[in-house]
Amino acid sequence: MKVNIKKLNENATVPTYGSEYSAGADLYACIDSDVTILPGETKLIKTGLAIEVPEGYGAFIYARSGLASKRGLAPANKVGVVDSDYRGEVMVALHNHSSIAQTVSVGERIAQMVIAPFLKADFTVVDELSSTERGAGGFGSTGTK
Repeated sequence: MKVNIKKLNENATVPTYGSEYSAGADLYACIDSDVTILPGETKLIKTGLAIEVPEGYGAFIYARSGLASKRGLAPANKVGVVDSDYRGEVMVALHNHSSIAQTVSVGERIAQMVIAPFLKADFTVVDELSSTERGAGGFGSTGTK
């Protein structure tokens, strides 16, 4: 699938896939200097890119597993969503979940982006919903395993 990318900064890095079978393309920090994120703090990290997501698709921004598990840095909103009509800069709100300050380096891989289709719902208000065996059972209601 062809996805148009516009470099908003000449130092921006086009997303790359780590392997032939990677679902997510790495996004890179396009910053003028290293950025330190204190414990519990969130900072917006620019990518220097704008993207033209095809209609019917979204660009979903997820944590990089190594960055999250080893350094505690992950998107503050858990999953970022870039809609097909957005043309501004793609940025990642990185949150430091660790107990020590973490530094994001210029050009570092900061997140991964997955281009995926989505279904648009037609929400309809009804008086009753269909019944199921689970019913209204919530968190933990389907068993302990």
